[in-house]
Amino acid sequence: MQTNLADFIRNTPDGNEAEAILRNCVHCGFCTATCPTYQILGDELDGPRGRIYLIKQMVEGAAVTRSTQVHLDRCLTCRNCETTCPSGVQYGRLVEIGRKITEEKVTRPFSQRMVRRLLASFVPNSALFTPTMRLGQHVRALLPKKLRDKVPARQRALEWPTAHHPRKMLMLAGCVQPAMMPNVNIATARVFDAVGVETLIAPEAGCCGAIRLHLGYHEEALDDVRANIDAWWPYVEQGVEAIVMNASGCGATVKEYAHLLRDDPVYAEKARRVTELTRDVAEILPEFEEALVAVTRRRAIHTVAFHPPCTLQHGQQVRGKVEHLLAALGVEVRLPADSHLCCGSAGTYSLTQPRLSYALRDQKLERLQVQEPQVIVSANVGCIAHLQSGTSTPVAHWIELVEHMLST
Repeated sequence: MQTNLADFIRNTPDGNEAEAILRNCVHCGFCTATCPTYQILGDELDGPRGRIYLIKQMVEGAAVTRSTQVHLDRCLTCRNCETTCPSGVQYGRLVEIGRKITEEKVTRPFSQRMVRRLLASFVPNSALFTPTMRLGQHVRALLPKKLRDKVPARQRALEWPTAHHPRKMLMLAGCVQPAMMPNVNIATARVFDAVGVETLIAPEAGCCGAIRLHLGYHEEALDDVRANIDAWWPYVEQGVEAIVMNASGCGATVKEYAHLLRDDPVYAEKARRVTELTRDVAEILPEFEEALVAVTRRRAIHTVAFHPPCTLQHGQQVRGKVEHLLAALGVEVRLPADSHLCCGSAGTYSLTQPRLSYALRDQKLERLQVQEPQVIVSANVGCIAHLQSGTSTPVAHWIELVEHMLST
């Protein structure tokens, strides 16, 4: 795709990257067939190919309109199109460039500006989010359904393991997961403890940056990234084996740190090292398969349906590992039809695009329930909460299932 950049973006990092990505696109339309929003709306401009054309027009100097912004807003950034694309178009990076331009050139309606500012200030800030979530859980039964859907029932917390091991890995606790689903982190630590690995958490690490990045607060997101690198760096210097992610949305973002800070003279090299060390828990635990088999009770749960999050299978390109490990532990894992499609959670998408989000949730749940599972499992806090809001079937993180099966 030939591109003639406008003066405002020519010879800039974003411009150079956008041009390189656009030149890879061959207009084939394979991406359209796997785009969730195109399948629901049937509008070319609500599919990757159409959005690529809109971004091409923007970087070539065409007027950026509110309509353009709406079409980019509707994108889930699920990156299914990247998995489908035969030309290797890095659509996820391109759409973020397009969104940055629209935020600079288009003034949003006041109500949208307020909602997005509130989300960007509140959700990643655990000092605000955690007590508010605790209050919401306390009065959950009294909340209207739309609000109750966003407040998972409070978990009875497991005990964090106290043993020390020579092998150590660092884990990102996350900004919302400790309040919404604390047992995901604790279960991760307990499973690692059972195979002889000590899990460390840097207290000063916070939001991975994804929330603010996808809401258009790019510089604030980079501040989150730098703060995490600062918090993790002493542990990196001490030789931790890996930085473990058990929220695939966070993992997909942290694996982009080297790219996000590629032009930062202070942080570029540190970001590269952090990216190298970052691995989803599903990438690490298969190395301990034999040890896990030895310490688990077989078939504690007979049948589960697995929803692989987009950030795991498309963002991180990690596929098949969860299913294989659970099967090795005696669990029958069933994938739904169209398991490559998004559930509609997508960070704050369920709050900014509720109609599309819930349509995708209901479609996903219908296909999961056909599998007649005892439990639905996934690998990202947002997906789990979103799916649970539409079903009475228990929805959990797959690592919680593994922890439940431990015999020690």
